[in-house]
Amino acid sequence: MSLVLTLASRNLFHDRLRFVATMVGIVFSVVLVMVQMGLFLGFGRMVTTMIDHASADLWILPKGAKCFEDPSLIDVKLRDRVATMDGVSSAVPLVIGFSDWRLESGELTPVFIVGADLRDGSLQPFNVVDGNVQALTQGANVAVDRSYFDRLGISGVGSTAEIRGRKVRVVAVTDGIRSFATTPYVFVDLKNARNYTGTPRDRASSVLVRLKSDADREKALSEIRAQAGDAEVLTSDDFRSRSRSFWLFGTGAGAALFAGALLGVIVGTVIVAQTLYSSTKDHLNEFATLRAMGSSNGYIYTVIIYQALINAVIGFAIAAGIGSIVVQMTAKSALPIVVTPWLMAALFALTVVMCVASGIGAIIRVVRIDPATVFMR
Repeated sequence: MSLVLTLASRNLFHDRLRFVATMVGIVFSVVLVMVQMGLFLGFGRMVTTMIDHASADLWILPKGAKCFEDPSLIDVKLRDRVATMDGVSSAVPLVIGFSDWRLESGELTPVFIVGADLRDGSLQPFNVVDGNVQALTQGANVAVDRSYFDRLGISGVGSTAEIRGRKVRVVAVTDGIRSFATTPYVFVDLKNARNYTGTPRDRASSVLVRLKSDADREKALSEIRAQAGDAEVLTSDDFRSRSRSFWLFGTGAGAALFAGALLGVIVGTVIVAQTLYSSTKDHLNEFATLRAMGSSNGYIYTVIIYQALINAVIGFAIAAGIGSIVVQMTAKSALPIVVTPWLMAALFALTVVMCVASGIGAIIRVVRIDPATVFMR
């Protein structure tokens, strides 16, 4: 077996220029697939950011609400009925919506308001790097992400601006809370959220429900649904799945990313297959020599498969290094590339399959070689 590995490696490394060309094809293909799939995963994670960080077991939503940003409203009296039910620890109304942010220069830019009872901690600013979140309950104070400083015309804690004609002051700064729609999130107190979005006092965007640790979750869910009326009750996992499905498959943006990821896999596979097939084809004389020396077809098959595996391992290692750099470079971008451990495992398996499949395709050509051709050179 060691002789087969030695022969396979020397066959690959003998012509270094050809080997480099093969590696370029493999690395380009793997990085292409990694970036496309990473964008798809990054988008899927970004659209559920608020749901992921909300301290809620259940969400009471307007009937048919597709995502967190849905503008529909429900009757806030529902919150009072749910809060007194057995097994419920808290029920907190949430108010969200678009509003206008006026810079000191007078320029207007849209923002997305997120308001809840901050004393309950159901949904409040996370990844806070400066300021005090509790100060949001005191007057017209807001929290924003520092990635939007330039767009909002501010420099940090203490900066001022106007939302819907009302002066506000930045009291907390977060890092990494970005909107996939590029509209900045602005965290405020529940009362201020109503003023900034024009939401009536008897309405709310949703109600976040936390259950007691000893509560029967299925029973509580059924009882709350019975009291919901025209509203809809979902678990956090169900709401997350619905929101992700809506943005990934129900909109043009998600469909484009999915199509790009699928195209990346197809293009990458074709490039690797063509590259490795050409590489094996260029070594036909060497394989003809092996056949003239009496090597069996099985032995030649093993050499070719080993060559494919060596290409796969080296190519994937280089691609993984380049991919990690790309991930770091896009970490603070509007749409970061997300590479998970299972994606890396899947990409490695895909690389091995592509290389081995290409090697098997080349085997068909190799076994048809007439050993006598080695004596004709």
